[in-house]
Amino acid sequence: MKGCVGVVDTTFARVDMARHAIRVLGEELPGYRVVRVTVPGIKDLPGAAKRLLDYGCDAVLTLGWVGAKEVDKLSYLASSVGLIMVSILTGKIVVDVTVHEDEASDPRELEAIAVDRAVKHARNLALMLRSPEKLSRWAGQGKRQGGPDAGPLRP
Repeated sequence: MKGCVGVVDTTFARVDMARHAIRVLGEELPGYRVVRVTVPGIKDLPGAAKRLLDYGCDAVLTLGWVGAKEVDKLSYLASSVGLIMVSILTGKIVVDVTVHEDEASDPRELEAIAVDRAVKHARNLALMLRSPEKLSRWAGQGKRQGGPDAGPLRP
């Protein structure tokens, strides 16, 4: 066993993003153990991420779903700050993957955003563990998770 990667998702999410992320992590990080934990909502992500890192995971991918109301956005802000603190305090990689309900009005489009974002961030996490220097080749390229790349300002 080479290492451990944690995946934390929520029951509030309307798409099973973890299923897609775990598939990609299995492909990109052979020999790593992937541990999935599901929590009720977005504010539960930091605690679950910290427990997985304390358990021995080398990195954690969190998959959150944010409702369209202002209270949901405030909950996301609290969760995001918590995840940043977990990363700072543990010195480990925490990749926060979030889908906001108001990113699209069409359920199929929202699902596509969620799957694309989960898959791309799972690949990013794998690179951060395996070959972090490879992310540098994409610096300034306007890469986007959840939709088409924006592209660089100057090609």
